[in-house]
Amino acid sequence: MSSESYKEGSFEQNGHAQRNEYSWEEVSIEVPWGTVQGKWWGDREKQPILALHGWQDNAGTFDKLCPLLDPAYPVFCIDLPGHGKSTPFPPGMQYYLFWDGITLIRRIVKKFGWSKMILMGHSLGGALTFMYASAFPDDVSKLINIDIAGPTVRDLKRQADITGSGIDKFLEYENLPESKVPCYNYNDMVELVLDAYGGSVDEEGVKILLKRGMRPAPKHLHSSGYHFARDVRLKVSSLAMFNADQVLAYASRIKCKVLNLRADPGMKFENSDMYERVIEAIRESAELVIYRKVPGTHHVHLVTPLAVSGEINNFLKM
Repeated sequence: MSSESYKEGSFEQNGHAQRNEYSWEEVSIEVPWGTVQGKWWGDREKQPILALHGWQDNAGTFDKLCPLLDPAYPVFCIDLPGHGKSTPFPPGMQYYLFWDGITLIRRIVKKFGWSKMILMGHSLGGALTFMYASAFPDDVSKLINIDIAGPTVRDLKRQADITGSGIDKFLEYENLPESKVPCYNYNDMVELVLDAYGGSVDEEGVKILLKRGMRPAPKHLHSSGYHFARDVRLKVSSLAMFNADQVLAYASRIKCKVLNLRADPGMKFENSDMYERVIEAIRESAELVIYRKVPGTHHVHLVTPLAVSGEINNFLKM
């Protein structure tokens, strides 16, 4: 196991100077198909907050937020399968995202013997923590989600229309030879990712994500350069989507305390009213629901972490 630290001056938070110096360790968990890698911030002897990143991101997405959180709460940020440093699923397997995520969280919880979990998620990671809190409502004490209410909702007709093309695209990616995988120099990769995020992540954030999000290209194929580390099959997620009734049914099962931080302008959703409908459904059974709008992009926790860190720290004390 290797260890590293993240150190970068100090910040003002709630009127008090807070030193942004918070060590973390690289942690590897064995799973049947390989390993799940992650960054464990803080005390290794205490049960951590389990933090999950967004689609095609990685554990680095929390690098600027974790040093601002109350050090009494360690945080374990994992790379989901096929993301960052975690092993992709074997050939022939599709990613069903939400179902995969619930199972992965349960696998980790059982391995360490944790109970009454605090879960934190951004985007896809927030949809996964939402699903876990619904599937195992007595095993979660607090749920913190950033710019997501629940799994992405898709109209049933549209889902049916894209199923065939999604399967064909998956098979195309599965059979993509390594020699056809694009290779970039570092600066080009930064510019490419910066453009792909469409303003949601700034250059500093892109460089943080690329620490786990790229790998050197094989020398026998390229003299130099990098490949993206994520599994290209992750691009095909069309078979993982839910409809509105499914999401609302899961929302009404959540019992724990919930903090939902919606970024403004944040991400634009296909069904614009669904976010608030999910929050209201959670209120039906949850012990507490705090719903706040915070200024920032969809990656507010990475670009402007002070916009969310105070809210999270206050919630952790409740």
